[in-house]
Amino acid sequence: MTIKMTKDQAKDRIVYLSKELEEHNYRYYVLSEPSISDFDFDKLLEDLKELEKEYPEFLNPNSPSQRVGGQIIKEFKTIRHKYPMLSLANTYTAEELHDFDERISKSLSEQFEYVCELKFDGVAIGLTYKAGLLVQAVTRGDGEQGDDVTNNVKTIRSIPLRLRGRNYPDEFEIRGEIILPLKVFESLNKEREEAREPPLANPRNAASGTLKMQDSSIVASRNLDCYLYVMLGEQLPFTSHYENLIEARKWGFKISDFMVRCADINAVLNYIHHWKTERHKLDFDIDGVVVKINSFPQQRKLGFTAKSPRWAIAYKYQAEQVSTLLEKITYQVGRTGSITPVANLKPVQLAGTVVKRASLHNADIIEKLDVREGDTVYVEKGGEIIPKITGVDLTKRPAKTQKTKYITHCPECNALLVREDNEANHYCPNESGCPPQIKGRMEHFVSRKAMNIDSLGGETIAQLFEKGLLKNFADIYDLKKEDLLPLERMAERSANNLIKGIEDSKKIPFDRLLYGLGIRHVGETTAKKLAYYFKNTEALKKAGMEQLMEVGDIGEAIAKSIIHYFKERKNLEIIDRQIK
Repeated sequence: MTIKMTKDQAKDRIVYLSKELEEHNYRYYVLSEPSISDFDFDKLLEDLKELEKEYPEFLNPNSPSQRVGGQIIKEFKTIRHKYPMLSLANTYTAEELHDFDERISKSLSEQFEYVCELKFDGVAIGLTYKAGLLVQAVTRGDGEQGDDVTNNVKTIRSIPLRLRGRNYPDEFEIRGEIILPLKVFESLNKEREEAREPPLANPRNAASGTLKMQDSSIVASRNLDCYLYVMLGEQLPFTSHYENLIEARKWGFKISDFMVRCADINAVLNYIHHWKTERHKLDFDIDGVVVKINSFPQQRKLGFTAKSPRWAIAYKYQAEQVSTLLEKITYQVGRTGSITPVANLKPVQLAGTVVKRASLHNADIIEKLDVREGDTVYVEKGGEIIPKITGVDLTKRPAKTQKTKYITHCPECNALLVREDNEANHYCPNESGCPPQIKGRMEHFVSRKAMNIDSLGGETIAQLFEKGLLKNFADIYDLKKEDLLPLERMAERSANNLIKGIEDSKKIPFDRLLYGLGIRHVGETTAKKLAYYFKNTEALKKAGMEQLMEVGDIGEAIAKSIIHYFKERKNLEIIDRQIK
């Protein structure tokens, strides 16, 4: 900080900044009503971190600065649950729900109401609060005991570290589900694909794996979210489930807006029917609906079986599957040269959208499924996002179909494909002569998480490439206004904005430049770690294997890839031109 403070002033400033940041976190991640820009938020956070570094005696374990992570957790301590985390009985039919309702009616000789909630497809978590502060976060585990993941959970910005208001119990537990939003999942898989890492199977597995990572800074970068759905404790404000959660919302917890009370089983069935189709519009996965008795005294009267409560049940939606004709298998080339086989399908309606294409991933998947052009195939939406072929209807296979032969040469430049040991994908090695790779690298370089030249999109890059004005990303910095004006849909104002965007990108931090270079295996998080350690390109290109592997999470494959990149003369020339 430029202004020297007394200790008392520093303490007051830390308290003030902490409250401000907590308020902005709540508005952004719980209410979805941000009141300041990301830049202004980051500036406040940086001020807080600098003060806490200068005055460590005032660093609170629940400070907003702790949400960025950084702790390395060697192992997760096992904690016994104060209240066992039981599983719910499942049902898939309306008839079984009516049976459930009849059992409730016979056991309760009084009026009752249900609460219906979406069944989040994530990772169950129990959060314990004392005196309004988060003190512990434990996974479900086996239901009797789970893992202490408190440090990682503190990085989830929708989970309050300090409660709002004053009327909360002195000690209680609130449980919910940690999820990975679908947009984050798609972005993460795109980044992994670009770094030649295997894609994550689905959002639930991704959330589970993230929560158990040893480096909490990586957990912070994954943008996990959390919805809470049940409170437990001795001094809860109400004797009913729904009312307690509405009250918990006032304390800063993210409670689903889609939770409703239902007067009878018909209202429950209407809710289930509504979300059977509407769930496809959500930005997170659900796999059903949870139905609970609202009253706590009635819950206690109904009791439990050995494994589950008698007062709740989970209705699960069956995975939607359709069959359609696989008309043709084509192959796409990514910016890293990775070849992706694509099934071009006869259009079919699935999970609320028309599906025309599905990824076949790699040669091994094609071999395993023995999928062929002309087959009738079964298609599902994996994790409700990505269409995938799950099988072939052999009864409808035409007599003269030919076994699929995976291509041997690049469909764009005809280079002989390679497949390295222990890699699932084939690659085109012609980095400097394969058009999709060249254009893809430039699109990656200008993307928001890299150099952020948002006026320079894929269509403009393609036009400039075809005209010979762009051969690599360094050429972007030689562009002049007169080069741009002849392009389709390029007016003078657009050209001026693009030139300004290019000039502004020269001020982008080193980690963004490093990510933009598109070095194989170097994704956004790895680029940040390398930038923090090496500070600039000169230091990084001089680094050897041992020095690179001193950086957290940099293994042999990544280190070799970095060394190979900086040994290539053409790469060094392009970087030198861009920096100048």
